[in-house]
Amino acid sequence: MSRFSDKLKSMFNKRIIDDEFFEDLTDTLVEGDIGAKAAYEIGEELETICKKNKITDEKEIIAELRKILAENVKSTKLEPVPGKVNVWMVLGVNGVGKTTSVAKLANLLSKTTDNLVLASADTFRAAAIEQLEMHGKNIGVRVVSHQHGSDPSAVVFDAAEAVRAKGSGLVLADTAGRLHNKENLVRELQKIDKTCRLKADEGCYKKIIVVDSTTGQNALVQAEVFNEAVGVDALILTKYDSTAKGGVAVTIGRQLGIPVAWVCFGEKYPDIKEFNADDYLDEFLGL
Repeated sequence: MSRFSDKLKSMFNKRIIDDEFFEDLTDTLVEGDIGAKAAYEIGEELETICKKNKITDEKEIIAELRKILAENVKSTKLEPVPGKVNVWMVLGVNGVGKTTSVAKLANLLSKTTDNLVLASADTFRAAAIEQLEMHGKNIGVRVVSHQHGSDPSAVVFDAAEAVRAKGSGLVLADTAGRLHNKENLVRELQKIDKTCRLKADEGCYKKIIVVDSTTGQNALVQAEVFNEAVGVDALILTKYDSTAKGGVAVTIGRQLGIPVAWVCFGEKYPDIKEFNADDYLDEFLGL
């Protein structure tokens, strides 16, 4: 899989900076996982700026492109509010690394959060309950779970009660992601959403979606579905180490306005870090 930055660099080889160049640049943006609509708009904007200011130098063109992309890439820093009951619902389709991301996030936050509880609210996939319980044991974090097939809202309710019993803390709820059964999924998530709102203290409820950064337009579609269902506050990008393209943060930021909070880049629990928009853009553009 060739990197977007390599394709971008190769575009400048003895090229005249003309209309065809900007058409090719738009195609390259699409190949870099920036959606066709967004790529076309960005390509047009860049062409207008370069023609107006008579910019033909490679470094200057890339610098202008970076400025445009920077307007679309959003980052956010999420932290549990101390002394309050915080509930964070983690969303995402099966197969994107959602449960593992929950464990990584729990491992990271457990260092600064006194009372952290994992809620196994994906009760339809039997393996998800066992998987989360195993992660909880490995990282030393309590997991609240019910039997397979039980009401996910009840799991979140009990986890929040456990946190409130100690006065404050954070519930990280791992939810189901059966996108093929969209209506049922949306209904279920809206029910969990209602419980989370009731149980969290004011301003302490967040909805975080996990997307695979290598899946491009699929990630955008997933984000749209979950955002329409319950509204999404932030993204976790997984497989950040293997993405040679990675334009998905630009597309989701541009079209849905959802910022990125964390990126996961490996198999181990510590392989998660806060998202840095500047580093992301430099990496994406090969600067």
